[in-house]
Amino acid sequence: MTPLVEAILRSRWFVLLARLALTFVFWSAGLAGIFDFPAKVAEMRQVGLSPAPAYAVAVTLVQLGGAALVISNRWAWLGAGGLGVFLAMTIPIAHPFWTMSEPQRTFEFYVVLEHVSLIGGLMVAAALGQRTHAGR
Repeated sequence: MTPLVEAILRSRWFVLLARLALTFVFWSAGLAGIFDFPAKVAEMRQVGLSPAPAYAVAVTLVQLGGAALVISNRWAWLGAGGLGVFLAMTIPIAHPFWTMSEPQRTFEFYVVLEHVSLIGGLMVAAALGQRTHAGR
């Protein structure tokens, strides 16, 4: 590895940018839930969650709270874990590809694969956050 690449990878700004990028889908959706709460409620209704307003509030809190913990690297393991569990729960609720016909089945299957990959990224963030605090 070149010294320049190593310096970039060790830079606090690079790590912050990586945490922001990793959690972008969560904090942007959480902010959208705040600024367009009726749309968030409609999204909860669309996937059959009731009472939809309560679920909209809970989802928004998980998205923003989890993202904030990962970004700040304060209890990143908790934020990443909460977001990972949230993502895993959305698979049978919002993306049950196995119940769908083509072409929707293939589309939703790829969404699920993206969710699994993002869960893996959150696992890495939790592990690296823990190592940072342990001084490794």
